[in-house]
Amino acid sequence: MDLMTPAPVASVTTAPLKVAVILASNREGRFAPVIADWFLSRTADHPDIETDLVDLADLDLPYALSHRPGPEASAQLAEISPRLAAADAFVVVTPEYNHSFPAPLKNLIDWHHAEWQAKPVAFVSYGGVSGGLRAVEHLRQVFAELHAVSIRDTVSFHNAGALFDDDRRHRDPAAVDAAAKTLLDQLVWWGQALREAKAVRPYGD
Repeated sequence: MDLMTPAPVASVTTAPLKVAVILASNREGRFAPVIADWFLSRTADHPDIETDLVDLADLDLPYALSHRPGPEASAQLAEISPRLAAADAFVVVTPEYNHSFPAPLKNLIDWHHAEWQAKPVAFVSYGGVSGGLRAVEHLRQVFAELHAVSIRDTVSFHNAGALFDDDRRHRDPAAVDAAAKTLLDQLVWWGQALREAKAVRPYGD
C-alpha cells in the first residue's frame, strides 16, 4: 500500500442501539412494572436507543441447566435467546432479595454465554434503604465473568414504594431523571464503541 494512501476505515452504523431491558423480578405483587414503565418512558424518545422488554415473569426456564435441554426448555430458549443475541446492550431492572439479586435473573444469565459477551450492561435497581445497590454489586461480578462491560453509573430507588404516586408517577423526578440521562449517555457510548469494534474484529479473534 502506498504510504500516502489512507488506511481503510470501517463503516460506522448510525442505527439505534438495540437495548434489551430485562425485568428481573417475577414475584407475586412485584413493584417491578412501575420501575420498568418509568425507565421505558425515559428511553421512548431517545434517538439512539431501541428497546425490547424482556420480562422474566413471562419465562419459565428450568433451574436444572443442561447442554441438551428438553422440548419445553428448548422452546423457551428459542423464544428468548435470539432476543438476547440481537441486543447491542442491556439494562437490568432489579430489586434486592436478601442482599443480592433474584434467582430467575441468575437462571437466565446462566442459560446463556456468548449472548452477553462484549456488550455493555447498565443497572436500574430498587428496594428499601439500600435501593437495590447490593444486588447491582453482585451482578457486576457475574457479568464481568461473562466478558460484559458494566456501566459505572446506576439509577437506584431507595424506599421505592414511597417515591411513586397512585398513578405510577415519580413524586420528585428531577434527580432520577438526571441519573437516567447519565446512565443512557454512558450506555450509548459503550454500546456504539463495542458495536463498531466488533464490526472490525469479532470479539475473541
